Amino acid sequence: MNRVSKRAAMAPNGKVRLSRKSLHEQVADDLRDRIITGRLAPGQKLAVNDLAGEIGVSLTPLREALKLLATESLIDLTPNRGASVSQVTVQQTRDLFEVIAGIEALAAELACKRMTAGELDELRGLHEEMRNFAQEADRTAYFDLNRRIHDRIVEIARNPILADQRNRLAQQAERVRFIALGNDARRDEAMQEHLDLMAAFEAGDADRARRIWRKHLIASGAQTIDLLAQRGS
Repeated sequence: MNRVSKRAAMAPNGKVRLSRKSLHEQVADDLRDRIITGRLAPGQKLAVNDLAGEIGVSLTPLREALKLLATESLIDLTPNRGASVSQVTVQQTRDLFEVIAGIEALAAELACKRMTAGELDELRGLHEEMRNFAQEADRTAYFDLNRRIHDRIVEIARNPILADQRNRLAQQAERVRFIALGNDARRDEAMQEHLDLMAAFEAGDADRARRIWRKHLIASGAQTIDLLAQRGS
């Protein structure tokens, strides 16, 4: 089963078998995952008829899914020109990480103050699993665990307003974070920053956790900006 199958299992004929979410939400999940991981490239024009056939749905839920992804700034919808994957630019990335670093740093601070022993143990296990994937150079599995850890820290912070604001930016942040994790040196640095965060959690040092996590997000953003600049984005 591939990564998409976590949200939508694959039927024997290769079509996406959609589950309890509404049809257009499941289609959006599938397309979002493709955009974040680069299987749908920035600037790529989408042939909606072909895409609907590939996924196994009619045009109506596909169009609704594209509208949803447009609200997340992952898809550009242009009258008379159709849909295309939005570009990732240097300025957009800089602006995004200035905000997301502050939000997730606050989440780490609050999580450190509020997490239970069981939640701390859960994060230990997730980090150990992610470290194994890093050593095996399994980029996709590493990214999945990285995403789960970032999400879980926000959940443990137990602040619905913070979580809502962060989730509005999360898909864009994951997309550019995936680009940064393609660099082996940055992946090693990021893994160490995760371990430093866990040390702060273990010590109950909320201020240190906030500083480490902000540094982590800013560094990921800077690495991505450098890569985009090299590409001329």
